[in-house]
Amino acid sequence: MIRNTNEDAVIRVHGLNHFFGSGDAKTQALFDNTLKIRRGEIVIMTGPSGSGKTTLLTLIGTLRTVQDGSLNILGEELNGMSQYGLTQVRKKIGFIFQAHNLFGSLTAFQNVRMATELVGMQGSEVKPKIEQMLTRLGLDERIYYKPKSLSGGQKQRVAIARGLIHNPRIVLADEPTAALDEESGREAVTLFREMADREGCTVLIVTHDNRILDVADRIINMVAGRIKNDSDVRQTEQICEFLRKTEFFTDLTPRTLAELANNIEIREYSGGDRIVTQGDEGREFFMITDGRVDITRLEAEREQPVTQLGTGAYFGEVALIKDQPRNANVTAIEDTTCYVLDREEFRNVVDSSDSFESELRKALFERN
Repeated sequence: MIRNTNEDAVIRVHGLNHFFGSGDAKTQALFDNTLKIRRGEIVIMTGPSGSGKTTLLTLIGTLRTVQDGSLNILGEELNGMSQYGLTQVRKKIGFIFQAHNLFGSLTAFQNVRMATELVGMQGSEVKPKIEQMLTRLGLDERIYYKPKSLSGGQKQRVAIARGLIHNPRIVLADEPTAALDEESGREAVTLFREMADREGCTVLIVTHDNRILDVADRIINMVAGRIKNDSDVRQTEQICEFLRKTEFFTDLTPRTLAELANNIEIREYSGGDRIVTQGDEGREFFMITDGRVDITRLEAEREQPVTQLGTGAYFGEVALIKDQPRNANVTAIEDTTCYVLDREEFRNVVDSSDSFESELRKALFERN
């Protein structure tokens, strides 16, 4: 699984659990979740209804109390934080909810202006900024209309403007484009992208809208209260492109390739590092994306050279196919990067790909 390990994270979740109810009615909604999201990233969170997406989102937004585990937002630990501290953190977050939550007695402009007042934004630039944002979201003729005179999609656009107007450090959005047509939805996520790129705003979106997946830097999938996959989109694209050029994977569908890429681990080795040791249990399959390795075999207590492999080559399949110990040593000659599949994922690919199995059989014949 590809995970972002950079240290400029503004959202840090570690060992986070959450429960609803008490006594015999107590149920667990989140299970030991760990997550880091960097400054300026757009992260989309998907998963079936009831999987815990909104619960996690509202915990990050300080709208629920952290019960168990660590949740650090913008350098502040929320577990045990006072109500005053939570309020101060909340002012740095922009919220966009599917339910709109607009005040019916206020116009679109006034609903958005409330967000600026809550964080202390003042000055002559506030009014034109609100008007400019509402106009960009297609509401130029409805700026001074009340919610009862707006369609569902127009109310949602007011809610988006309200969530973004105060230049938050973090934006949390729950199905922000569900009520929008394609053009309006695209304009909204373009705003997200601009804020992320220009201002370093971090955006976490819960959505089932596959029209906006292309805006994401990472896609997180939640199942039954657990983060199942956390995929870096650009790395996934790079891995898929590498796999497409490898004849083993020629008959895999794009979806299968993406799923495979999500389960590949990227490892880096320095020159001289031992990657595989003869006699060890075969647990992984390696593909070299950059660098070179030296393959040797211990015979009569002497290490004998076998071959060298470079970018695009692979190794480790013999032990996996035959369920035997490693039959050779593999050592990095220079700085080398490998894509690594564990045994279970490797066998899943073998079972689903005729070309992969055929090519591996040829390789086994040639290497023995």
